[in-house]
Amino acid sequence: MNSVIYVDADACPVKLEISILAKEFKCELRFIASYDHKSNREEESGEWIFVDPGRDSADLYILNHIKHQDILITQDIGLASLALSKGVYVLSPRGTEYKDESIVTALDFRFLAAKARRAGKYGKGPKAFTDLDRQQFQESLRRLLSNLAGD
Repeated sequence: MNSVIYVDADACPVKLEISILAKEFKCELRFIASYDHKSNREEESGEWIFVDPGRDSADLYILNHIKHQDILITQDIGLASLALSKGVYVLSPRGTEYKDESIVTALDFRFLAAKARRAGKYGKGPKAFTDLDRQQFQESLRRLLSNLAGD
């Protein structure tokens, strides 16, 4: 398989699962993280690339290196949108596959939530990450990798 898996790794809760599946499918794997988030990476295999601190440093690195048919794992809807325009497969850590036809709605919700926060309205925040989320992610990534491998 020629696809490379890129992981927006700063706050990714499924790094170990990605490592296991990348090994199983013999995929090249790159974790991109800010030096601010450098941590113990003993459990995750793959190449770790650290970028300058800053909000968009990891995103810019990913966008400058990711190519058509690569895979991106990210929670960042804006980054997902830009990657989709390059012909990249995009999954969230909860297993949602972002598609061209659904990304506009996700961007609209993100805009409305940011607008509400600026007006002083704060919601509960994201729901807690569960074992079911982890399982759904693994199933989604396995299905995507199987499809790309032609299995």
